[in-house]
Amino acid sequence: MKTLQSVVRRRRAVAAAGAVSAGLLVLSACEKPTPMSTITVGTNSVSSQATCYNDGKTLDVQTLTACLKDTDIKSISVDPDETVRFGVDPKIADSGWTILMNGQPLTDSSTKTYRTIPGSVFFNAQYGASGDSTLVSIKEGEKDVTGLWSFKLKKDA
Repeated sequence: MKTLQSVVRRRRAVAAAGAVSAGLLVLSACEKPTPMSTITVGTNSVSSQATCYNDGKTLDVQTLTACLKDTDIKSISVDPDETVRFGVDPKIADSGWTILMNGQPLTDSSTKTYRTIPGSVFFNAQYGASGDSTLVSIKEGEKDVTGLWSFKLKKDA
């Protein structure tokens, strides 16, 4: 009888150890979440983690170029008469951040957590817009880029 009980106990111990190991493996595979940025238009808003992020380390030009071409990004409708509000996590603000429109700087770098821009700017050819949608990115870092958050703004007539 003792041998049967010891076999059962051993199997339970092995199963428990396997479950703990599998749990730790799953946890170690999780990525640390990046700081968030949010765009608000009227009562609608969209938030996102970074399209590209290197936890405070500089992103190289190839990585940035690829990030700006990413199509799997969140979008929001913008009435050109509305104000577009940008909000960033304090960690992004501490590093300085710039709003890019179609990859080109639209604003100077800021260390505030919140900025506003008239919606009409994002569909104005004078600022490099074309068509009814615009890629808007938030670039973290004043000199070296350490993160990029991208959104698509769709014109809502």
